[in-house]
Amino acid sequence: MKRLNLLCCCVASLLLLSTAEEAEDASKLTKRDRSHLESTLKLNEDKPADDFSGVLQRLRKIYHSSIKPLEQSYRYNELRQHEITAYPGRTLGSSATDGEITSKPMVLFLGPWSVGKSSMINYLLGLDNTPYQLYTGAEPTTSEFTVIMHGPKLKTIEGIVMAADSARSFSPLEKFGQNFLEKLIGIEVPHKLLERVTFVDTPGIIENRKQQERGYPFNDVCQWFIDRADLIFIVFDPTKLDVGLELEMLFRQLKGRESQIRIILNKADSLATQELMRVYGALFWSLAPLINVTEPPRVYVSSFWPQDYHPDTHRDLFLKEEISLLEDLNQVIENRMENKIAFIRQHAIRVRIHALLVDRYLQTYKDKMTFFSDGELVFRDIVEDPDRFFIFKSILAKTNVSKFDLPNREAYKDFFGINPITSFKLLSQQCSYMGGCFLEKIEKAITRELPDLLGSIGLGKKPNVLSCDITGCGETPKNRYRKP
Repeated sequence: MKRLNLLCCCVASLLLLSTAEEAEDASKLTKRDRSHLESTLKLNEDKPADDFSGVLQRLRKIYHSSIKPLEQSYRYNELRQHEITAYPGRTLGSSATDGEITSKPMVLFLGPWSVGKSSMINYLLGLDNTPYQLYTGAEPTTSEFTVIMHGPKLKTIEGIVMAADSARSFSPLEKFGQNFLEKLIGIEVPHKLLERVTFVDTPGIIENRKQQERGYPFNDVCQWFIDRADLIFIVFDPTKLDVGLELEMLFRQLKGRESQIRIILNKADSLATQELMRVYGALFWSLAPLINVTEPPRVYVSSFWPQDYHPDTHRDLFLKEEISLLEDLNQVIENRMENKIAFIRQHAIRVRIHALLVDRYLQTYKDKMTFFSDGELVFRDIVEDPDRFFIFKSILAKTNVSKFDLPNREAYKDFFGINPITSFKLLSQQCSYMGGCFLEKIEKAITRELPDLLGSIGLGKKPNVLSCDITGCGETPKNRYRKP
């Protein structure tokens, strides 16, 4: 027994000694030069950030006065419950607040567990060995959705507080339940990069049944962040290239967002040249069935952490890849206002098409109804086979709508299942003596106001805030039903 105790003590001593040596070796690792990162992301420039307050004020006015009335009147947000089949791609929140319209660009990090998502954020922000750094490790370490944003001092914000504050644009997350809000955390960090962008770190995908035991709708939450992200980094490492059911579902949710996706093969300096080529090919082989587009997403191959590259690796290649990724990120930041205006205009186009379709459904229903007709049966026939009544074809023929912008017909079966057709008014009845017509106002926003606002940014002009307050950001729309 004494010999056994002595053996255990010796093993424990050796383990402690090896751990101490590893920690000492880790502390001696050469740190990578960060000058390229600071210059590419313009962190070393002292000039103040561009002031777009006038543009944002005008954008809010256009949205609230010209887009939101039609959006609410025809319950566009009810259609968004089926947005994957109706409109794949980015959408506004169920009740777009000023916080969502004025929010900074969002960069979302997705991927399997322990591939280096949190380490990459630490590296980009220079948070390693500081009180601000995100916890990292070889085991699954991130169990929360972590939003890293700018603040005057280091501060941690609980999910329930973020959901209660509409100014932060995260209030819609409350619909996913209190269990999820316990897994949502915000961290404010006084960093110059975060003045222009927000990072979101997500729990790693674990391909086993425990994925279903998170206690909240993980895929639905991912979809919410995907819909609002300006740039999506999907991170892999050489040891986690397999694609399971959860990762396949994630790529299905990313349909329509291929232009925002960037794939990262992290920890590339841990491989020899021949092995790296094989891993790169295996990654494309695994992802090929999941990305059904003509042009594949950009793949960056490097090692994103503060330690220097391993010796005898392609340092120059990895550095060029890293700089290309940083330029990609900086481009999103530089074009944030142009992208936001273009996104609001895209949203307005979808709201207009939805209103035209509901109006056409309603007009067809009124035309087919007789004194002896059963309204429920008549409308069921229309919804089940809209092509027989030329619902969608009439929209294409009579309005300036592209056939590629029309939503899926199946989405309207669910939409009218919870919204009776009789609860809507015709577009011709959506006019007032003082306010004008909803349709004319949103068409003016699409064709004139938003393009003019976008042009004012390109020319370096600043919109006149005072005139915007007086005129409501544009002339009073004509009311075709108003008597001269």
